[in-house]
Order: sequence, then C-alpha cells, then structure tokens
Amino acid sequence: MLLGRDKVVLENQQIEGLIKHKRVLITGAGGSIGSQLCFEILKYSPAHLILFEQSEYNLYEIEKKLNSKFQDSTFTPFLGDIRDSSSLEEAFSKFKPHIVLHAAAYKHVPLIEKNSIQAINTNIIGTDNVLSTSKSFDVETFVLISTDKAVNPTNIMGASKRCAELICSYFENISDMKVMAVRFGNVLGSSGSVVPLFKEQIAKGGPITVTHPEITRYFMSIPEACQLVLQAASMGKGGEVFVLDMGSPVKILDLAKEMIQLSNHTLDDIDIEFVGLRPGEKLYEELLSDSDQTIPTNHEKIRIAKLQNSCDKKYEEIKTLIQNKSEHNKIIKGLKKIVPEFDHKLN
Repeated sequence: MLLGRDKVVLENQQIEGLIKHKRVLITGAGGSIGSQLCFEILKYSPAHLILFEQSEYNLYEIEKKLNSKFQDSTFTPFLGDIRDSSSLEEAFSKFKPHIVLHAAAYKHVPLIEKNSIQAINTNIIGTDNVLSTSKSFDVETFVLISTDKAVNPTNIMGASKRCAELICSYFENISDMKVMAVRFGNVLGSSGSVVPLFKEQIAKGGPITVTHPEITRYFMSIPEACQLVLQAASMGKGGEVFVLDMGSPVKILDLAKEMIQLSNHTLDDIDIEFVGLRPGEKLYEELLSDSDQTIPTNHEKIRIAKLQNSCDKKYEEIKTLIQNKSEHNKIIKGLKKIVPEFDHKLN
C-alpha cells in the first residue's frame, strides 16, 4: 500500500439520494477517473448511465468491463466529443440526463505546454459546450472534475482548468442547475501518471527517472478520489469548489524507492536518475486546504474553497480568449488576464 491511509468512510445514503433512479451522464467515461466513476455510480442504482467518450478504444474497454459486472441495460456507451456541440446535443436529447459529471479533459502538463490550442479547445471550449448543453436540457446537477494544478497555476493545463472552474461559476449564476467543481491532486495508477511509468522502468531494470530530488505531489487512489467526488456532489448546493483532503504530500523520490522495494529489488539493483523539471512543472502543488482559505463540510475529507470572482467579467474574458486562440503567446497573455496568478513566461 503506497499511501498507507485509512479507508474513506462515506455517507452512502446521501450519495444514493443523489443518484438513485436518476439518469447520469459522464464525459470522459473511458478515462482513469471517468471509468471508476462508472463503477461507483452503478452501485447506487441509477435509472441509466450514459458513457460519453471520444476514444473508441477507451469506450470499448469500459463497456467490456462494466458488462462483466452489471446488466448492460443499465448503461449505454456513446461515442462523442465535448468539442462537438452536435454530438453533445444528440446524447442529451436522447437520454435527458439529470446529472452530469464532467471528467473529460487534457491533463498531461508537458504535452499541453506544447499543444496550448488543444488545451483551449478541450478544457475550456469543451467545458463551455457541456455546460451550455446541460443548461439547455435542464440538467439538475453538474460536477466538474478539477485539479490542484488550477491553484496558482504555472502551466497551461492548470490555468485552463481554472478557467473551466470560472465557467462553472458563470453557469451557476445564470441557470437553475446546481453547478460545482471538485478539486484534487494526482491519482495513483492513472494514465500518464508516475506510478505506471516507474513500474515500466523497474521492469526494464531501470533507471527510474525522477525530475528533482525534492519534488512532492499529493496522491489519492482512483477509487478514493471518485468516492469523495460523489460525496461532495451529494452535499453540494451549487457554486462550490470542493477541495479533497489529499493527506500529506508524497516525496516522489521516496515513492520511487518504495516501488523498487515492493518489486523485490534493492536500491543497488535499480538506479534513480534526476532529469530536471519539465516545462510547466513546479516542485510543490497547492490545494488551498488550510483553514484560512477553506471552510469545512460535514465530511472530514472534504472542504470548500473560498473564492472571490466576478464571473460575468471573467466569462467575457474567456470568450475573448477563445476567439484569439490562434497563437501560443496570445493564449498565454489571455490566460494571464483571466487568471492573474498564472505564473508563466512567454516564448
């Protein structure tokens, strides 16, 4: 057990009250978080679960896994893209979801640094599309899966997810939906995360590559994160940015050493190399989890961030960014205007 934390205690009746007999749509349903959310939601007897996913292979895989455990009449795979409003309208018109969990996003920091336009297309325009369609089809509850990298962002991915949170604030104000975001850090074993990379490197005999000897990250298991997302959604009244208690930050070097030992190797068998921070990375992540910046809820592992935003003005600035997303430095300047704490250098 890499994290060594106590099991999350859930208020299951509260979650059941949110989900039971409701139609639930998950965007990014084939991803690491989205696919686990599918399993968690089906435990609470929804009327129907819609798996909205743009990757044909990921959709095939999650459908296959769910079929082995649940009756296929309880869920429907839908091949669609959040960047394509017509595919969203098709899905929402056909299934009329009560609840939307928006997990679809580009999340890999170094790749997004090199593909900033696609970050805008997916993380910002995609979120706006899903929220707009949700409003049009009278969705009751909308939950954005956000990230700790949205706090004082140093990379385009984090800044784009902060914009997604601001779009949520705007739609909370102009619609009857309960709109909220849930923010957490890294999840162990997710696609593109450090754990599968270290496993692959250990299997090859090393070396394990660590960016910096002092780098730390917050981690949760995938089931732990998804369970707390549903718990937060069940208590939300609308307008909240929930912050999950990620425990203590984990030193990546210590994680690498522990994984070597868990693989029945010694530190003499597998070398560890320090390769330097990648573009957009910082040594420490922040969650706004201290008591001065968050307020408690009735669940010990969930807090609410205290954020002050002029959401109408921010939404106008986001729309301006979308119209001027043709060039990398324009995107950086636009993000800096929307998210003043965004610390990023122009190329």
